[in-house]
Amino acid sequence: MVIVHPRFRLCYSRRLPAIQRHADTSFSDDKTHQGSLGQRCASGCWHLKQSGTGVHTAMRIAIPKETQPGENRVPITPESAKKLCRMGAELVVEAGLGAGSGFDDSEYIEAGATVSSDRTGLFSSADVLLRLRKPSLEEIKLMKRGCIHISYLDPFNERELVAALKDAGITSISMEMIPRTTRSQKMDALSSQANLAGYVMVLQAATHLPRIFPMMMTPAGTLKPANVFVIGAGVAGLQAIATAKRLGAKVTAFDTRPVVAEQVQSLGAKFLEIDLGETGQTEGGYALELTPEQVEKQRQAQKDVIAKSDVVITTAQVFGRKPPVLVTRDMVEGMAPGSVIVDMAAETGGNVEGSVPNETVKVGGVTIIGKGNLAGEVARHASQMYSANLFNLVEDNWNEEQKQFVVDFEDDILPGCIITHGGEVVNATIKKIMEGGA
Repeated sequence: MVIVHPRFRLCYSRRLPAIQRHADTSFSDDKTHQGSLGQRCASGCWHLKQSGTGVHTAMRIAIPKETQPGENRVPITPESAKKLCRMGAELVVEAGLGAGSGFDDSEYIEAGATVSSDRTGLFSSADVLLRLRKPSLEEIKLMKRGCIHISYLDPFNERELVAALKDAGITSISMEMIPRTTRSQKMDALSSQANLAGYVMVLQAATHLPRIFPMMMTPAGTLKPANVFVIGAGVAGLQAIATAKRLGAKVTAFDTRPVVAEQVQSLGAKFLEIDLGETGQTEGGYALELTPEQVEKQRQAQKDVIAKSDVVITTAQVFGRKPPVLVTRDMVEGMAPGSVIVDMAAETGGNVEGSVPNETVKVGGVTIIGKGNLAGEVARHASQMYSANLFNLVEDNWNEEQKQFVVDFEDDILPGCIITHGGEVVNATIKKIMEGGA
């Protein structure tokens, strides 16, 4: 089933594609438009002049500036903006959109976009909104019914937001829900941002650690390499391992999925073997949630390694759920003063007892870093990667003839990412949660 954006409808009086007149469009009854747009039929619809079989009108894609404090990433870079314009989109960006990542308004204008200071107008006139962060409830009220909104949404935990998007008739697409398949890799924003987060975590640890990472032989003596322990060898964990090794550290890693041991070892790190019984991963490659008994077994097996580590990096997250606590208070107290822990999951509950979201704290001489938005620390490259993910998603669902984003529920990628559409919650998992299910 192919759903065309509500801006386009069929005029049944003449059986021709038409644009329905809306108060928020630029179409009017002025006869001067008829030469370029076509003619208006008795039912009040503007019929465009056509070439072939499609309706040739540009979809308005709007990109408002991110307002989350400390957020310097942008959804679309000038490079991707140019590609969207070449596809036939009418692109409008908010003034100052790229300032935090070093992109000037003039670069977007050169790419073919229009720069606007009217934030309210961006929301109310957009056919498609490309974002990074989830919208506020006030922003949803500004959107016209049928608007397509693409961003991170955190749909598992944002019931009020999902309900508001449903009631407003917004087609909301969640970037977190992109499936992990071969074809969708180029759209996988979670992986692209996690890759950078893994790199940043090691740099943060190195900055706070009162010693160097590599072994160094000097006339004054030999300095031993730092011991780094990485818990979780997903995208972020593997990048953390690779970065720590490049800096010369001695690295040990653990993951509940034995299948990743070879990847860890290929990066030059040691894989910690812990027999947890039956574990595994989802079809999308995520680690399955452990039982309380398995978590406790993992904790005890890691305790000695943590005590001997100069740096511990935790990356264990369970998609849509609170992450497990893997480093308890007694383990933190067992580390040497000056040691550093970086908790990637601090914002969603934390892997480390004592970590505080978006803060760096000291517990018994051990520094615990709980900073969120790690990829945002390298905002320019994070923007480049997220922008490519977002553009690839739009391009994959773009009808070249009609110049519009087409929502196709028979597509192999898009349906799983759509949370709300046509005034309904259409994602089965999120619908179950909204109805009170687990």
